[in-house]
Parts: sequence; C-alpha cells; structure tokens
Amino acid sequence: MSLSSHQLRTAGTTDVWLTPPGIIKALGPFDMDPCAAVGQPWRTAVTQYTEDDDGLVQGWQGFVWCNPPFGSAAEHWLARLADHGNGIGLVPARTETRWFVKTVWERADAVLFLHERPHFHHPDGRRGKADSGAPIALIGYGPLAQARLRACGPAGSLVTAWS
Repeated sequence: MSLSSHQLRTAGTTDVWLTPPGIIKALGPFDMDPCAAVGQPWRTAVTQYTEDDDGLVQGWQGFVWCNPPFGSAAEHWLARLADHGNGIGLVPARTETRWFVKTVWERADAVLFLHERPHFHHPDGRRGKADSGAPIALIGYGPLAQARLRACGPAGSLVTAWS
C-alpha cells in the first residue's frame, strides 16, 4: 500500500472512503487536498492529488484539506500538514497514540472532537451504512484553521490551548 493512498484500514482489508461533503462544506473552501480519491464524485479542493500523484511528495500550497489513511500512516500526513502550517486534517481521535502526541498535541493549533461519528462515503458517492467506527477529530494548523474550526457547523468540542 502506498502511503499516499486515501484509505481506511479495517480488519485487514483496505477500502477507499470519502469525507462526507457536509464536513468539506462546513470547513471550506480549500486550496489543496493531497489525499483525494481517484474519481471521487465531489471536489474537496481546487487542487487534488490522488494516490496516482503521491500527494505526500507534491508541493503543498494554500489552505489544505487532509483526510489521510487511517492508521500509522496518518503520522506522515499530519507531520507534513504541521510543517505546511495551514490546513485541517481529519483523523481518528486516538489521543494516546505516539503519532497523535507527536503531530497533534505537540504541533496543532486547535482540535475539534466531533460529537458524532460521521458516515464516510464510498468512491461512487454512496453513503456508508455504518459510521466511522471510531471517534473523529479535526486537527487545525494555523490561525485560519483555528478560526474555521471555531465557526464550523459540525457539533463538537473545540480545544485551542494546551501545554
């Protein structure tokens, strides 16, 4: 599996899952998405890289949306987003993991813990039958991300200052 693919790992299988369009609408617009799915039916950003483009090695510009592969690969994507310093990432809220500590608690400007588990979508746009199966956090890097997380629609608890 390529680290740049937009995939959710579940029980030893790998499936492509799209961000619910309501989340993108509430937080956008975005200039770039380095983790877009091949052939997805709605745009997440003006510029979209898929696994065919290997978005992790591409140049990133503007305000970035990043829904990386769930699992340990998320660390690479969030570290890149933190280095870029301007965007929002969506990851499972695994607050105790090494990658969450390194890329979120040590580097992010804001975290919005969603109160409900979203239903992701299949590559053809159909909504998944089950919810995400894990609590979800939206991670903000930079002042624009912090402002958008504060003002967005999804119900959640926002954390903006920690030591």
